[in-house]
Amino acid sequence: MSSTSASPFPTPFLPPHPPIPTTHHHLLTVDRATFLIDRIRSVDHTLQAHAALLRNNLHHHPVLAFKLQRAYSSLGHLEYARSLFDHTPEPTIFSWTAIIHAHSTAGLHSHALLLYFQMLTDGTVQPNAFTFSSVLKSCSLTQSRALHSQALKFCLDSDPYVRTALLDIYARNGDVDSAQHLFDTMPVKNLVSSTAMMTCHVKYGRIVHARQLFDTMGVRDVVCWNVMIDGYAQHGWPGESLDLFRQMLAAKTRPNEVTMLSVLSACAQLGALELGKWVHSYMEINGIQFNVQVGTALIDMYCKCGSLDDACSVFDKIVNKDIVAWNSMIVGYAMHGHSQEALEQFSQLCCLGLRPTDITFIGVLNACSHAGLVEEGRQFFRSMKDEYGIEPKIEHYGCMVDLLGRAGLLEEAYELVKSMPIEPDLVLWGSLLGACKLHKNMNLGETIAEFLLDKGLANSGTYILLSNIYAMAGKWDAVGRVRTMMKDSGVQKEPGCSSIEVNNKIHEFFAGDLRHPRSKEIYLMLDELIGLIKAHGYLPQTEIVLHDIEESEKERALGVHSEKLAIAFGLISTQPGTAIRIVKNLRVCPDCHTVTKLISKITGRKIVVRDRNRFHHFVDGSCSCGDYW
Repeated sequence: MSSTSASPFPTPFLPPHPPIPTTHHHLLTVDRATFLIDRIRSVDHTLQAHAALLRNNLHHHPVLAFKLQRAYSSLGHLEYARSLFDHTPEPTIFSWTAIIHAHSTAGLHSHALLLYFQMLTDGTVQPNAFTFSSVLKSCSLTQSRALHSQALKFCLDSDPYVRTALLDIYARNGDVDSAQHLFDTMPVKNLVSSTAMMTCHVKYGRIVHARQLFDTMGVRDVVCWNVMIDGYAQHGWPGESLDLFRQMLAAKTRPNEVTMLSVLSACAQLGALELGKWVHSYMEINGIQFNVQVGTALIDMYCKCGSLDDACSVFDKIVNKDIVAWNSMIVGYAMHGHSQEALEQFSQLCCLGLRPTDITFIGVLNACSHAGLVEEGRQFFRSMKDEYGIEPKIEHYGCMVDLLGRAGLLEEAYELVKSMPIEPDLVLWGSLLGACKLHKNMNLGETIAEFLLDKGLANSGTYILLSNIYAMAGKWDAVGRVRTMMKDSGVQKEPGCSSIEVNNKIHEFFAGDLRHPRSKEIYLMLDELIGLIKAHGYLPQTEIVLHDIEESEKERALGVHSEKLAIAFGLISTQPGTAIRIVKNLRVCPDCHTVTKLISKITGRKIVVRDRNRFHHFVDGSCSCGDYW
C-alpha cells in the first residue's frame, strides 16, 4: 500500500456497470485501456473503465492507475481518486504528485501536506519540480520556507516551476522582500512569474513598482492586464485604471469578466456614467457573461454615477439575486435619498428568507440618517444584535452618530461614542464635530476637538471644523490660534475639487481655477448665471465664508467654488436639456446648494451632484434631499 495512514475518504463502492467495449474477444490491452481512459468524459465512464481494468487485471498497471486516478480527480470525485491511490501497491512520483495536486486544488491543504510527508517517509520516490509546485499551494509562510530548504536539498530550487510557486507563496503571505529576491535571481522571467511578482506589488500598494514591471513585459495576457487595471482601481487611481483599459483594447487583448469588474469599479469612483454605459454596452455586444457579480458591479456603478433608474433596471434583470446584490441596491437607494425605497427593499429581502449582513444595516442606517428617521434608526441598530446576532462595527456606530447628529441630538450622540465597546475612529469623531458646527454647539465642539488634539488624532478636518465653529461665534482670535496650530503641525487642508464627465473625458475644477482651456467662457457663463439667479432673489450666503474679510471679498470667494465652475462648464459643453452630473470630493456648501437649485429652475436642466455624503438631484428649483443634508 502507498501509505499506512487511513484515507480521509471511504473506499468507494463500485456499482455494477455494463462493460465498456474493448476488443472482439472482450480482452483489454494496455494501449486500448489508455485510449479509452484518455477519452473519459463522465464519472460513469470512469467507473466502467475502472471495472474493466479490474476484470482484466490491469488495475495495478502504474500508467493506467495514474490516468484513472487523475480522471477521478478532474471530474470532482476526489474520494474515488484517493481510494484508488491508497490501493496502488507502488505509486510512482506522478501518482504522488497528482494526488497531492488534487487535494491542494480542492482546498484540502492539510491532507496535501500529509501526503507529501508520507511520500518522503515512504522513501521510494523523490519529489520533482511539479510535486513542489503542487504542495506549495497548501503551505503557510513558515511551511513554504521549510519546503524551500528541501528544494535546495533536492537541487530543484532553480526550476522555474518551483521558483514561481515559492514566489507566489511568499507574495501571498506578505514576504515581499523574499519574493523580490527570488524574482530578481531568476535567469528567465516568464509571464507567470512576472505576473505573480506584479500581483505581489499590487496587493501591498506598490503600484509604481507594479507598473514598472508591467511596462517591461514583452508578452502580456489578459490576467496580466487585469492585475494592473484592478490594482489601479483598488488603490484609488481610477483614471489610470481606465487609461490602461483603453490601452488593453488597443493592444487587441480581449477583456473578460474580471476586467469588467475592475473597470466598472473605476467608473464608479470617478462618476463616469458615459463610460460606464459604454462598458455595459461592450459587455452585451461581446457576450461577456452577465451573472450576479457583474450585475452587482453594474448596480454599484450606476448608483455611484447618479443613474438610479439604470441601477434598478439591472437589479430587476438579475436572476437568483444574492444578499450582495440586494445590499448594493439598498445602499444605492440610501445614497440617493430614497430612504423609504431602501427600507422597503430590506423588508422584501427578509420576506424572501435572505439573511441581512452588516453591509445591509449600513445601508438602512444611512437611509434613516438621510431622511431624519431617528426612531427607525434606533430600532434597526438594536435589532442587529438582538434579532440577527450581528455585532455592530465602527461603521454602524458612525451611521448612528451621523443620524443623531444631523437631528440635533448631540448629547445622545456624544454619550453613544463614549459608551462604545470599540475605540471610535477619527471619521466618527469628525462626524460628531461636523454636527456641532451644523447646530452651532461650540462647547461640545471645543471639547471634542481638544480631546483629538491632546491624543494626537487631529487631521485637517479637525482643525477646519474647530476653526469654523469659532468663526461662526465671531471668535477671530481663537480662529487665528487654530490656524497657527494647523500650520505648525504641518497638516494641509484638502482642497475642494469638482469633476464633470463630458464626451467620455473627466474635467476637474478647483475653487478659482483658471487652468481649463475654456476658462474665459466658463467665467462668462458663471457671471451670467449669477446675474440671473440674483434677479430671482438670490443673496450670497457670505456668513459661511469664515474669514475676517470684507463682504465683497466673501462674495467673490463664494462665486468661484469648484462645483459652480463645473456646472458652468457643463452648461456650455452639453446640449440643452442634457442632465449635468458633478462629483465633489467634499460636502456641498449651503450657498452652492442654493445656487444649484436656482440654476436647475432657470435652465430647465437636471443637475446631479455627488458629494462626500450623498447624492443631490436638483430639478426645477428643488433638491431630492429636501434641504436636509
